[in-house]
Parts: sequence; structure tokens; C-alpha cells
Amino acid sequence: MLKVNLLGPWISKIGAQKFGMLMPEEDSSDLEVMKEFLETGKVVPVIDQQYAFSEVPEAIRYLEKGHARGKVVITM
Repeated sequence: MLKVNLLGPWISKIGAQKFGMLMPEEDSSDLEVMKEFLETGKVVPVIDQQYAFSEVPEAIRYLEKGHARGKVVITM
């Protein structure tokens, strides 16, 4: 990401490829809709693993393996 931000404008000027960032506009109504979906159960987050705060290094190792099928949660 950093590479694209730093080199993108230069590459766009000299090369055939065009680089840029696509950022959606923030809209609070989208958050309200998502909140409603979560509260009604239409969208259910998938939690793969839960770790205690003291187990953060283990959680990172698990994520680095690339096998997570859902969110990895750290509880404090």
C-alpha cells in the first residue's frame, strides 16, 4: 500500500498503468443499516479463535499461518 502511494503517481505519468486510491465516502446511514442487520441476526460475525490478552503472540502466529476462517478475537 505504501509502495502504491509513493510510487503510484510517478508510475502513472511514465507508464501505461494508472494507480490511485479508491476510498468510499463515510455515511452514518450505512452504519445504522449494519447495526440493524447485526441486531436482527441477518448478519452474524464468524469468530474463529479467541485469545486472552496475554496470548497475543500466539494469536499473531495463528494469523500468520493464514488458516483463519473468521475473526480472531483478543479479550482483555
